[in-house]
Amino acid sequence: MELANWVPDDVDTGLPSAARLYDYLLGGGHNFAGDRALGEQFLKAQPNARAIARLNRAFLRRAVLFMIDNGIRQFLDLGSGIPTVGNVHEVARRAAPESRVVYVDFEDIAVAHSRMMLADDPLATIVQQDLTEPEVVLEAALGTGLVDRAEPLGVLAVGVFHFVPPERHPEAVVAAYRDAVVPGSHLALSQFTADLQPVEMAGIVEVMKKSMNPMFPRTLAEITGLFAGFDVVEPGVVPLPLWRPEGLSDDDPAKAGILGGVGRKR
Repeated sequence: MELANWVPDDVDTGLPSAARLYDYLLGGGHNFAGDRALGEQFLKAQPNARAIARLNRAFLRRAVLFMIDNGIRQFLDLGSGIPTVGNVHEVARRAAPESRVVYVDFEDIAVAHSRMMLADDPLATIVQQDLTEPEVVLEAALGTGLVDRAEPLGVLAVGVFHFVPPERHPEAVVAAYRDAVVPGSHLALSQFTADLQPVEMAGIVEVMKKSMNPMFPRTLAEITGLFAGFDVVEPGVVPLPLWRPEGLSDDDPAKAGILGGVGRKR
């Protein structure tokens, strides 16, 4: 899909973005030539990239349904990206129609398309903010009227924290969201790691230096550390195919590329 009437006039569509790259890897149509070119380089570095994107999307679905089963009815989706099939509000509403969702992203095209898609939805919206500024994000989310600070909140950081550089102190960012929500709130988080397929991951890091979103993989210990203050539910922080799979799968956990888990605030 090239320039459309929902693309802001001042957006440089020639500069690839992580949101549109992810859309391309998922088989979506909200990406441009530069994103697709970067995507092909990404696939050369990591031939399993389309499967990894699919696994991440499937983890999001299972995490949302797990939260629904545990009483969560409001969600904050950090770094939500391009709205492709299987968005949080779609997944949540099938299980609990009253679910409310606030998406968060700073990428202009992701925000513009989300606003168009959600224009007539009273229970879902998007705010254009930087997820590494939790106080600003939470204020904007509360301002939508869709988040009640007195109720448990499902915070989703799925496939996004590998774009947060060390100097932005990702552990402090997560801690700020944790401290702002009531006990019983949940965190779902997944991110790329070099613990699995380190050669391929090094190639991905080099590829993403050509985009507006460089990548910072983390170790299992570092990712587990982001859940400080949460009780991590079984099976813990694991390669995504191993997180509460539904039925049999042919996906090799050693090639998953991403680790993830879900925690509950004490």
